[in-house]
Amino acid sequence: MAEKGSGKDKAKTAGKSTAKGAPKGVDKKAAKTTAKPVEKAAEKAAAPPGPKGTPRLMEYYRTECVPQMMQEFRYKSPMQVPRLKKVVVNIGLGEAIQNIKLLESASAELAAVTGQKPVVTRAKKSIAAFKLREGMPIGCMVTLRRDRMYYFLDKLMNVVLPRVRDFRGVSERAFDGRGNYTLGIREQIIFPEIDYDQMDKVRGMNITIVTSAPTDEEGKFLLKLLGLPFRR
Repeated sequence: MAEKGSGKDKAKTAGKSTAKGAPKGVDKKAAKTTAKPVEKAAEKAAAPPGPKGTPRLMEYYRTECVPQMMQEFRYKSPMQVPRLKKVVVNIGLGEAIQNIKLLESASAELAAVTGQKPVVTRAKKSIAAFKLREGMPIGCMVTLRRDRMYYFLDKLMNVVLPRVRDFRGVSERAFDGRGNYTLGIREQIIFPEIDYDQMDKVRGMNITIVTSAPTDEEGKFLLKLLGLPFRR
């Protein structure tokens, strides 16, 4: 009799444990918790892969440019070697005073070229002869740093400049005396991101490469090592 009672008790306790162990609410929560990592993995797989690792030009600067500059200028420490600080791309649009749509198209083209949203530049003072008032939008600019700066310069020196008609190199006289270099581009169609059929007007831009070099000689040597083709 004791054995029968113990068997019934075991069956009751087993039934209660299974009934309590699998309520409806717990099943839903478990399903949600198991579904979350699966959904995240699916989102990662569907997302386009972004740029990973260090840019090619940055790696080249660290491995090739730094040792050559230390040997050329007798630097005592690698921290003394000049480096790139930022790249500023600027488009001036005095015609935007009369037609504001030109500024919108120029901003869209600059964003496509650099991969960064441009900032609208405004007049600092009023000039009556040009019908210009203080605060009016007259251009747009983008400041690139770190990885985007290296990606843009790599594309500029290896893809964009070779597409210029009768290109013989850039001028050596465009330094400002403190190791910074400014390059002028007459037509934006040399960039592969610009669609010739969709642009409204041919316009130029200024590209300023800011370095930490104290002299023009060091800045020129740095840009030459990075691959900027100077005119002979």
